[in-house]
Amino acid sequence: MRRLIQFTCAGEELVATLDGAVGTTGLLIVSGGNEIRIGAHRGMAELAANIAAAGYPVFRYDRRGIGDSSGINNGFEGSSEDIREAVAAFRREVPHLTRIVAFGNCDAASALILFHAGAAIDGLVITNPWTIEAADDLPPAAAIRSRYIEKLKNPRELLRLMTGGVNIRKLIGGLVKASSNPSQASNSLPARLARAFESSTIPITILLAERDNTAVAFVENWQHEAFAAYRARTTLHRCDTDSHSFARPQDKAWLVAQVLAALSD
Repeated sequence: MRRLIQFTCAGEELVATLDGAVGTTGLLIVSGGNEIRIGAHRGMAELAANIAAAGYPVFRYDRRGIGDSSGINNGFEGSSEDIREAVAAFRREVPHLTRIVAFGNCDAASALILFHAGAAIDGLVITNPWTIEAADDLPPAAAIRSRYIEKLKNPRELLRLMTGGVNIRKLIGGLVKASSNPSQASNSLPARLARAFESSTIPITILLAERDNTAVAFVENWQHEAFAAYRARTTLHRCDTDSHSFARPQDKAWLVAQVLAALSD
């Protein structure tokens, strides 16, 4: 049964949706970006229905300042209290829970990495974590490099370059950015994520849309030595898609199967 829930966070009223089930392991869904709890293309609502049908309770919510919830939108880096209170509300509403696994895509994945330790979460399933600190409107450097490599394999693209069919100014800008490396400054987002990974003690599953720009940028950071200690302790799977939100039917089916596998562990 699906029902609406209200709970408080820092004096604000947050609205959530609970898909009930008899299982003692529950899934908390944290929305990415400024999306409401239904998700892009209704993806999170559909995911919740499928997971609940398999016997696992699912809790989705709008953080402060988003959708039906009151307050000011503090972005994903200001969402630690929202996550903590959502976990507490989930446990109150489903008292038979013994374990909560949290799911998040994009910057919700990054928020869960950063803040799960203070929220009594027992496991994470994170997709396409956000590691980009953009200074312009170009894609991340790793995505640009990947795209150029593919273009160089295509004779038609080489012909376009030779015959003036390519915007040279845009090409130069892309080449300059493609030559850059991810920031490893101690206060950068990738560095903070690395520290959070290293201090984590719970099982974490990482799911990537293989040709998604955000996932490509994450992989470049993930291969840095700062993440080396945790790579061996993390489960990582890739889906052959460019859909950031796993919107295609085959992508959705893959995502459901991976989440169910993590919940059953």
